[in-house]
Amino acid sequence: MIQEERGQRSWHMRSSSTGSVRRSKMAELTGSAKKKSKKEKKKSTDGAVDIGEAQTTDDFVIKPDSKPTKLNTADWPLLLKNYDKLNVRTGHYTPIPSGCSPLKRPIEEYVRSGFINLDKPANPSSHEVVAWIRRILRVEKTGHSGTLDPKVTGCLIVCVERATRLVKSQQGAGKEYVCVVRLHSAIDGQEELARTIEHLTGALFQRPPLISAVKRQLRIRTIYESKLIQYDPESRLGVFWVSCEAGTYIRTLCVHVGLLLGVGGQMQELRRVRSGIMSEKEGMVTMHDVLDAQWMHDNQKDESYLRRVIRPLEALLTSHKRIVLKDSAVNAVCYGAKIMLPGVLRFEDGIEQNEEIVVMTTKGEAVCLGIALMTTATMATCDHGIVAKIKRVIMERDTYPRKWGLGPKASLKKKLIKEGLLDKYGKANEKTPQDWKSSYVDYNVAKGNNGAAVPPAQVTPGKSPEADGAGAKRKRLESSSDDSSEAGSAPTTPVVKEAAAEPETPTSSKKEKKKKKKKQKAEGTDPETPKSEKKKKKKKEKKKKKEDSSDDSD
Repeated sequence: MIQEERGQRSWHMRSSSTGSVRRSKMAELTGSAKKKSKKEKKKSTDGAVDIGEAQTTDDFVIKPDSKPTKLNTADWPLLLKNYDKLNVRTGHYTPIPSGCSPLKRPIEEYVRSGFINLDKPANPSSHEVVAWIRRILRVEKTGHSGTLDPKVTGCLIVCVERATRLVKSQQGAGKEYVCVVRLHSAIDGQEELARTIEHLTGALFQRPPLISAVKRQLRIRTIYESKLIQYDPESRLGVFWVSCEAGTYIRTLCVHVGLLLGVGGQMQELRRVRSGIMSEKEGMVTMHDVLDAQWMHDNQKDESYLRRVIRPLEALLTSHKRIVLKDSAVNAVCYGAKIMLPGVLRFEDGIEQNEEIVVMTTKGEAVCLGIALMTTATMATCDHGIVAKIKRVIMERDTYPRKWGLGPKASLKKKLIKEGLLDKYGKANEKTPQDWKSSYVDYNVAKGNNGAAVPPAQVTPGKSPEADGAGAKRKRLESSSDDSSEAGSAPTTPVVKEAAAEPETPTSSKKEKKKKKKKQKAEGTDPETPKSEKKKKKKKEKKKKKEDSSDDSD
């Protein structure tokens, strides 16, 4: 019995010890598994890049070298997206440490060069909403992408300060609406309404409604697409979506739907879901968001909310074809220079003549909007010429340093001016060397018939620059055919000087007026008598004549 008890105890001890070993092993396994999973998570998070954070923290520049970037170019921000797919004209340029990525601008400049995709509330007008935002952000200038009626809600692009230069291009862009139409009587079914709405597409005649503040004249507007979303026969309310040209009156469209159905109709409710490139799905904010973001920046010094609410103006230009400029050519374009081919680094496929394009820097900043004068094929084959003409300059002047006048010819000209071999305007004088006179061509001087630059001393016969510049009174001398024949026979320069020296004789009309005044003074009548007295005298004379004529008849 004792031996059996001892055996049972030893078995219990063994089983308990083996159980504890198993538990400890299980715990170790689970612990190691957890550690492994944590390590794997860390690895996965380290491998993947947070695109939103990377776009705001990293520097995005098209560099002269062709090293691969950390972030895929499809995830680069704004105008730099897929920049590696652009045609490379040249990879060599000198980077200038001016300007910065649009997302990394200082907050003051960021606000002044941004826009807000605003969800306009019902009841206040578009102008009131824009004025409120101007007051909230404490800026001088704001503008919007197209007026919405007071009761209409939805997408209203509010441009701030420098972004107002893009307002015109956004106002002319297409719009999309969701509308609720109320029919005055019941109809057969939903299919009839759907057919009618889809029928009203293409170019339509429209007259602004009575409620509109515009002159009510007939106009043509294009409706690209429209479709019925839902119809409730009990309440006779239909919801439809329409994509149309800027300036289309949806209220008039609802009246036309009612007329085609033969029951009459009116607009019940309207919301704009897209304006130009921006829709209600892309970062739309409310007035409260703008107010709260500005409060956080003023009181908590937290600018992150303001950067979420306001977006850089480059986001409005992502649908345009792009041309990348060298840093040294940027400021010249800001001052109005033409976009020449030697200043171009990259250009996009599919550019056609007279197409609107955006000119950008290597850091992704918009420089200007332009009208293309060369196609992509021409740019690829030529080595000189005008690529585009400027439509609207966006970037402020002197953001980048001035880099014109630094070429070999310009540098030599500056040196000669400094040494006194040219005058202060860069024109030749008696000390100018002969090789400069023979080699330098001044394109600012008007060219003659043979194409050579005309010297400034020579003047074409019959025209005098001194007389032309003498002012409005001396624009034209009293030179008839006799004068022109004299000018042709006599030497040009002395005649011009004499004509310029002589005072201009008064015209015949002025002479006649002076003679009349002298006669009136000689007769004793005051020339400055008021008109009313003259009229009274004329009336009296007429009465006397009538009386005399009546006496003669008697």
